[in-house]
Order: sequence, then C-alpha cells, then structure tokens
Amino acid sequence: MKTLSNRKLTIRVAEHGAELSSIVANATGKEYLWQADPAFWKRHSPVLFPIVGSVWNAEYRHEGVTYSLSQHGFARDMDFSLMKETDDELRFALESTPETLKVYPFPFLLEIGYRLEENRITISWRVRNRGSETMYFQIGAHPAFYYPNYEADSPERGYFAFDVRKGLVYRALKEKGCVGEEVRPVPLDADGLLPLDVHTFDIDTFIIENGQVRRVDLLDAEKRPYLSLSFTAPLVGLWSPPAKNAPFVCIEPWYGRCDRAGYTGEFKDRDWVWHIEPDELFDASYVIEVASA
Repeated sequence: MKTLSNRKLTIRVAEHGAELSSIVANATGKEYLWQADPAFWKRHSPVLFPIVGSVWNAEYRHEGVTYSLSQHGFARDMDFSLMKETDDELRFALESTPETLKVYPFPFLLEIGYRLEENRITISWRVRNRGSETMYFQIGAHPAFYYPNYEADSPERGYFAFDVRKGLVYRALKEKGCVGEEVRPVPLDADGLLPLDVHTFDIDTFIIENGQVRRVDLLDAEKRPYLSLSFTAPLVGLWSPPAKNAPFVCIEPWYGRCDRAGYTGEFKDRDWVWHIEPDELFDASYVIEVASA
C-alpha cells in the first residue's frame, strides 16, 4: 500500500489493481472511501478494463474467435508495478501477459496515476496499444463513497446534484447484467436533484449515456456539498447494492458499458467501444473533490 498526504487529505493506493483504497480528511480523521466490507461489496474503487460491465453470457467475439471475460474485466484483480512515487503523485503500470492474451487478444500497457492537490485527487488512465493491429477496449472507474450521515434505521441518504438539472435519462438493465432498449427519465425532484434513499437503487444501476453530465455531487440530507466527481467520460454509472441498505454509493465515470441483452456480434461493433492503432495512446482522467476537507 502506497500513501500520499498533504494538509487536507491522506490517500492510500494498493498495488493490487492499482486500487484507491482510502481517502481520509486529516482535520477530522473521517474516511470517505468505502472500506470493502464483503457483507455488502468487497472492493473500494476498482479500475474496469478491458471491459466495463458484462458481455452477453460472459462471451465476446473477435475476428470470429470466441473469448470469455467476467464482468468488468481482469485489471482490477492483477498486481500492478509502481512506476513513479513522489510527494504528490503515484503511478502504476500493468502489461499484458500470456494469461491475459488468452482472454483478451491485444498486447497493451495500462498506466494508472493518482495526483493529490489540496482536497482534490486526479485519477488518470493511459492505455497504449503494444500490438501490431487495432486494439479495442473499454475503461472505467468504480469508486464507492460512504453516505454523508448514514443511519441504517433512517431511509434518507442524501442527494445527487448534476451539472444539468432537468431532462436526464438513463438506460435500464434488462437481464444478465446487460441493458435493454428502454430509456427512462432520472427521477429528479423540483430542485433538479436525485433524492437518495433506501429504495433509490431498487432499479440497480442508473446508466447515464451520451455525455449528459460531466459532474456529479453527493450532498448530505440538508443538501450541503459532501464530495464531487468531475469527468469528461461520456457515461456515468450510479449504483449501490439493491435491497442491502448499504452504507455507500458509487459514482462511476465510464468509457464504455455492458452489452445489449442478446448481443452476439463482434467485439469492435459493441456499443461504446474505443480503439487505438499500434503504439497509439488513449488518455483520460477524472477528479474527486472532498468538499468538507
């Protein structure tokens, strides 16, 4: 576990999965990142690569060959190498292996970076195509945050605020972790906020596509800022385990999402798949800001 600290925050990152594992406000000692109690969910903030979500029946096809990949891919379960460590930055790398090539036939180099500045954490991704053919992939984040003032016996959890206050829609999951064609309105209140309570995630995941939002704020029950995520990703997933009364919620910027139910086409033709040519780079980032630190 590697640590970065300044006068505002202390963060910890594990080399396994290059996973952000703790965000603590130094003034109060308050932990903001979910601490992976397996009774609810055993992860903190996994990086999703080379897919986001599920492929139909855990299978996909590339140039007529069928491969198997479990939900969210394999990077989150692999050990990364530490590339860089300074007072305010950590950077990790993962290279393709003979084992990854059996399930994902693209040589790659994945770099994940963390930079700490005041009360802001910038998480960066760099994907390099190390092969000789076009590489297809998805990448995404899955950070989980404690609710501001969680009380198991109270139904209220707070609110989500967005940089757009009306007209938001989300795509609903249909079966086997894959989406259908149905698009529904995000149930915003009169103030343009999404109220969070014990039943908000009975629908499982809000998948908001097409760059509708670029910022999500988590507010407490009095609508005071708690933390925010800013991103350029074209999709964001909002999730907490359904029917578990979990103490946390996830805000997930994505470059990609799960298959449509029943999809059996080529990997490159899936919805929201990115591609880079040999030795080409893909760079992206997002920012976590702790409002009360």
